[in-house]
Amino acid sequence: MAAGIALLLALGMLWAPAARAQGLIRDAEIEHALRQLVAPVATAAGFSASQLRVMVINDASLNAFVIDGRTIFVHSGLLLKLDSAEQVQGVLAHEMAHIANGHITRRMANLRGAQSAAGMGLLMSAALALSGNPQAAAGVAAGSSSSAQRLFFAHTRAEEASADQAGVRYMARAGLDPAAMVDVLEIFRGQEALSPGRQDPYVRTHPLTQDRLRAMRGFAAAYGGTAQANPAAEYWFNRAQGKLGAFMQNPSYTLRRIKPSDTSDSALMRRAIAYHRKPDAKAALREINTLAARRPSDGYIEELRGQILLESRDFGGAVRSYQRAVQLAPNEPLIQAGYGRSLLALDTADGTRRALSVLEQARARDPFDPRLLRDLAVAYARLGNNGMASLATAERYAVQGRFRDAAVHAERAAGLLPHGSSGALRAQDVLHTARAATQ
Repeated sequence: MAAGIALLLALGMLWAPAARAQGLIRDAEIEHALRQLVAPVATAAGFSASQLRVMVINDASLNAFVIDGRTIFVHSGLLLKLDSAEQVQGVLAHEMAHIANGHITRRMANLRGAQSAAGMGLLMSAALALSGNPQAAAGVAAGSSSSAQRLFFAHTRAEEASADQAGVRYMARAGLDPAAMVDVLEIFRGQEALSPGRQDPYVRTHPLTQDRLRAMRGFAAAYGGTAQANPAAEYWFNRAQGKLGAFMQNPSYTLRRIKPSDTSDSALMRRAIAYHRKPDAKAALREINTLAARRPSDGYIEELRGQILLESRDFGGAVRSYQRAVQLAPNEPLIQAGYGRSLLALDTADGTRRALSVLEQARARDPFDPRLLRDLAVAYARLGNNGMASLATAERYAVQGRFRDAAVHAERAAGLLPHGSSGALRAQDVLHTARAATQ
């Protein structure tokens, strides 16, 4: 890896323990929904929506932040707390403003040098640190954890003011109600009076004052009045929030919250997930089959049916559902990964060979999915290619920020794979970065 990720190395060394304790939530439907929400705001901000990604961190606290020029991280707790698509879009608009105004570039320009799986692991380690407690790693690479956090992540009040004003402009240009950004700030009102240990991380990285809230109300009033209802955005918000909540919250709680008379798409999906998690496969399939019949061209619903079948051990049915999901949503590597996983579950030589092909196609599109990389290692091991199995394992550990484990498997892969092959070169990349991160 080039010297361009030197800052990443420091951050990765400092916060790898926090990264291991946390994780990203990778779900094709939720990520698709967030792409639908971010697209109009990105266009209004002058970004290409295809170059931005919104990733969800599995953390119940409330936060959202950016640490490079193309990735916005949102905590699951914040997504579950917000009440509307426009509130989510307000959060995204504010974070895009930090990118557009150069707040990230000035402090963390070298982040853009991370290209390999190991580099992404370092990026994720730095990002996930904001969800955990980096105290144990204080002083390893960049001084005390609190001073490092202030240096690399905490925005100044001036930066927050400029991001607020720019974010409001983006919302207005996109035909969205800027008042939604005020609503988001109201959620955090009064938190600055709390001790740092009781504050949500959003307040620690995005200073909130009465002056800022008063100014935001003024911005919203000045730019408001042009908003238009957007049923499509609300639909995808409800699906994303509903799916996230159904998988993360107690299934009995989910079922109690849904009125028996509610037959909306979101309600059917949430019931299906809740019954599946109880587990009650028959009831889960009843709900998801009703939804699939209503939306026969929706690959994300077919993917969920495939997941329910796979985890209910109906492997043949899962393969059929995932195969159809891939046909309906051919550009979704996470759905391809699920298809490969269902083929592996058949535990046949033909199924494993087909799985390897599908999983390699998915990896080429998204090399940062740990579960995909684990399945890829299983497929290679079953087919007797231990070198590639070790490489996939090394890359999985690198993505998760487990650099010592990544180094062990990368060294093994480098010794087993032909010298100069693409696999051997990938192993060397992981090994180089993992060693640097653990020195």
